[in-house]
Amino acid sequence: MSLYFLTSSPTGTLDGSRLPEKGFDEYNSFSEKIKANWKQNSRCIYIASDPATRQRLLEARDFFREAIYKEGLSCDCFDILDDYRRDITRVQLQSYDVIFLSGGHVPTQNRFFEEISLKEKITGFEGIIIGISAGTMNSADIVYAQPEEEGESLDPNFRRFLKGLGLTKIMILPHYQMEKDFYLDGKRLYEDITYPDSYGNLFIAIPDGSYLLIENGKETIYGEAYRIENGTKTQICSLGESITL
Repeated sequence: MSLYFLTSSPTGTLDGSRLPEKGFDEYNSFSEKIKANWKQNSRCIYIASDPATRQRLLEARDFFREAIYKEGLSCDCFDILDDYRRDITRVQLQSYDVIFLSGGHVPTQNRFFEEISLKEKITGFEGIIIGISAGTMNSADIVYAQPEEEGESLDPNFRRFLKGLGLTKIMILPHYQMEKDFYLDGKRLYEDITYPDSYGNLFIAIPDGSYLLIENGKETIYGEAYRIENGTKTQICSLGESITL
């Protein structure tokens, strides 16, 4: 069984405006689907976005471990993949039951994934993958690194399209409810930066609570979602609904 949940945020909204009753988000049957497919005493691993931030990684790992326990699920171990364990083999990685791909800065995480040859090691993984924000974005075959830090949209050397893990061809843009009105470098993030980048490309923007589920190769969006292509935006799904892509 392969079940990949590519989320914006699996534990409610990042701004704290909506928190789950337990650990995982109830919106769009996310927690229900996680619990229905969780293996007893699962072996989990949390893969870093910035491999040098050990303390932050420990805190994030503990946060998600607590979410697992709040749901009444069992976890035999919850390891971290960062600078301390760059030499992990494909066999070792695929011995886990659940892989978390952390959130963070997309290009930084993308470099780390490339340095440890994660694409080759994760291909064919039979288990649960939970992508979180940047981890979801870097799961695509071609990754759109939407500018997010000051100066990135103005830097001619900033690479906006990168090679990803190849778990999907869909380029997800997370946290849409928070970032749709965001300004970066004096420009509107979506209208002035992302929309022009969508010419010849297809992006799917999702708010916290929505996700892309890949189940044995079948790809379905759950919850509110928007198709951005050739400079235009169209809503393709709503809260509580799903659409197979």
